[in-house]
Amino acid sequence: MTLKQTHIVEEISCPMRLQEYGVGVFQQIATKSALKKALKKSLITVNGQIASSATVIKGGERIEYQFTSDQRTKTRLVLKLDVVYEDEYLAVINKPAGILVSGNGFKTVTNALVQNLNPSKAADAVSPQPVHRLDYATTGLLLVGKTSSVITELNRLFEFKKIAKEYTAVTIGAMQPEGSIELKIDDKPACSTFKVMASVASERFSFLNLVALSPHTGRRHQLRKHLLSIGHPILGDATYYLDGLQLKGKGMYLHASKLQFIHPITHEEMNISSSLPKKFIKLFPEMHFEQ
Repeated sequence: MTLKQTHIVEEISCPMRLQEYGVGVFQQIATKSALKKALKKSLITVNGQIASSATVIKGGERIEYQFTSDQRTKTRLVLKLDVVYEDEYLAVINKPAGILVSGNGFKTVTNALVQNLNPSKAADAVSPQPVHRLDYATTGLLLVGKTSSVITELNRLFEFKKIAKEYTAVTIGAMQPEGSIELKIDDKPACSTFKVMASVASERFSFLNLVALSPHTGRRHQLRKHLLSIGHPILGDATYYLDGLQLKGKGMYLHASKLQFIHPITHEEMNISSSLPKKFIKLFPEMHFEQ
């Protein structure tokens, strides 16, 4: 009996070959060697065409994998996550770059949570679930609920803007020290504020800035679109960039660095922060990073 699994590629920060993107997309193809074998047997198509290891994935493609029923396996996703905070009710993890929070693929943060978090002993414990999203290329703090009541309450807190998020980005060009951006996204009001913490001269980009960002609304790609709108896109952004000023191969310099909210159960004020990735610090070696 022949079976088929389908994966729709979401937005990715930089085009990559299928041999890199495809590992972990399907449960049966959790390793490079398994992917290589599937491609060699012509079991994978991209947009209806038989794929090879050199097939380029840009975003939006339909990837299909055909296999027989006796090829089904119970492959376990192995993905180590950095757990920043955890209790019986919720957790905060550091999302790595280059992985989806959730979706129809096998290799997602959601699928890796069970192996990285302790089971909750609460009466309404459920499989841990992220309560918000970060883009594929964005790193940093991701809030996770471990019980049904806490997941519901965290969603409510997000809805009523009771969870404060701060991001850190590296942007291009000489910026004002601070400011507010109000520009509709998808015809909906959107507001972001920024504050420049440090700037360095750059031969290629004129200036690079280390910027603290606060989104006051939750529109898709809000910070990325807002910064491009004022002429200072995020370094490494493969979608929202200025012609001739796109940095490739380093990923996007956007990190979810702080979360602040009231714990739904203990009512404690939670102030959680995350250290910046090394690539940020390399650009600003003289900066004193306080967490």
